[in-house]
Amino acid sequence: MYNALKKELETYERRTPRSRDAYQKTAKRVPLGVASNYRFYPPYPISVKDGRGGRIHDVDGNEYIDHNLCYGALMAGHCHPAVMKAVRERLEIGTLFGMPHSMELELAEEICARFPVEMVRFGNSGSEVTMHSLRLARAATGRSKIIKMEGGYHGGHDAVSVSVKPKAHQFGDPENPTPVISSAGVLKGTADATLVAPFNNLPAIERLFAQNPNEIAAVILEPVMMNIAFCMPDEGYLQGLRDITKRHGALLIFDEVKTGAKLARGGACEYFGIRPDIITLGKSIGGGFSLAAFAASREIMDVIAQQKMFHAGTYNTNPVVMAAGLATFREVLTPAAYTHINKIGRKLVEGYGQIIRDTGLIAYVDGAGANGALMFYPKRVRNYRDWVQADEEVWTHYWFAMTNRGVMAQPYWWDEQWTLSVAHTEADIDRHLEVFAEVAPALAQAQQERQAVPAHTA
Repeated sequence: MYNALKKELETYERRTPRSRDAYQKTAKRVPLGVASNYRFYPPYPISVKDGRGGRIHDVDGNEYIDHNLCYGALMAGHCHPAVMKAVRERLEIGTLFGMPHSMELELAEEICARFPVEMVRFGNSGSEVTMHSLRLARAATGRSKIIKMEGGYHGGHDAVSVSVKPKAHQFGDPENPTPVISSAGVLKGTADATLVAPFNNLPAIERLFAQNPNEIAAVILEPVMMNIAFCMPDEGYLQGLRDITKRHGALLIFDEVKTGAKLARGGACEYFGIRPDIITLGKSIGGGFSLAAFAASREIMDVIAQQKMFHAGTYNTNPVVMAAGLATFREVLTPAAYTHINKIGRKLVEGYGQIIRDTGLIAYVDGAGANGALMFYPKRVRNYRDWVQADEEVWTHYWFAMTNRGVMAQPYWWDEQWTLSVAHTEADIDRHLEVFAEVAPALAQAQQERQAVPAHTA
């Protein structure tokens, strides 16, 4: 660890003693001191007191411009007035019934109006709906295997807990990755049913179909891969997947948990002009509440209607959550909101790009819609094998330096990306860029002292 990074970590600890105390106390009862493994980072995570609009305060009283936004679940920002009003009104009517109500149809109609689907089922998290989307694909095709992308994340269930973050000594041939189980406790044999391909590599997909004739039910991917920060598909790649899956009788699943609200009004389907067979939605569609969905054509969803496939959940279509979702679709994720997001998103990306050029930083920035990321790599990342070579130590310096100056540029971990909310202003973007301009020379100096962008140490 080099000196400039050590100083930022020392500053972080001086600014956040109550967060440290909260972490130490919680860790006695909660593993890692957090409710989700991703929320832990050394020396300890910030403990949040409150949030409003595009900002949060920690328990030490520090204010941050928040581009973490709960890992992208808050494109609405914190406590959006329309969402809070809808929720308060709903709380006076009833919070949970486990029986049908009118908002199920209303929100399904909103989704079908934006996305190329005909029927919807709801859940509570991205993990739930990706799990059910794979079950749906298997039920509809009568096949058992799936293809996912190396480095791709689709939730915590077994079928996709393969090659999420494989180590260099594990992952094998870059053209034909070795499936690597990602967690202790995942069922043996899972990797046999989950095939792995590099992102942005159509020949690898063709090869897997040739090696597993009439066995592959679906290809699942994030259309913009966001478990390696921010990785756009090559031109023609998504259409190529669409063509290959159709030719082999398999289904194409767009995991739009992150892109579904934040890339465009109709998500990646609209942005790229591709019609997948199944989509999954989550995070920002709930405006801060636990809402998710999977959707497809009437023909595919018919396996549920005929009760050939089982899908259930006590908390599915919780009325409070559905009220928040309806308010989000109707009053937050509006055409005007996307115009605003695209404007400030371009400003942020262009500003980063200029600062990178001015300082000679070995890095690049990319973004679309509400998402983007700074990548400490000399050329565009196209897949996981590129991403693992990014400089994680300089990224750590970047994150703590920005946070110490009141800008939470993204969630901690260099595989994440920023989120812009409808509550963020051009002044927030100006401040974000001012802080980055202050921090960037030290990052460039650190790179020069290290003489090269080093290989990822994982």
